[in-house]
Amino acid sequence: MVVAPLEKVESWCQKAGIQFPMLADADHRVSDAYGVYNLLGDGLAAPAVMVISTDGRIVWSRVAHSTSDPASAQTILEHLP
Repeated sequence: MVVAPLEKVESWCQKAGIQFPMLADADHRVSDAYGVYNLLGDGLAAPAVMVISTDGRIVWSRVAHSTSDPASAQTILEHLP
């Protein structure tokens, strides 16, 4: 299966203007654990944002159907605990 390399993730973040940390999950352990690896049948982690509280609970998440539909920074900020 194909996983996006760090360079591709960095390039996409720069083009999309993303200014928050992104995970490049080359061995897809994290995306497997969160159930978003190969969700769209493309051998990649689906574009997902998860807000995780300091005690480890997912308090909000959004899984997009493509990288052209990212969650806005404002939307993410509105869901911070």
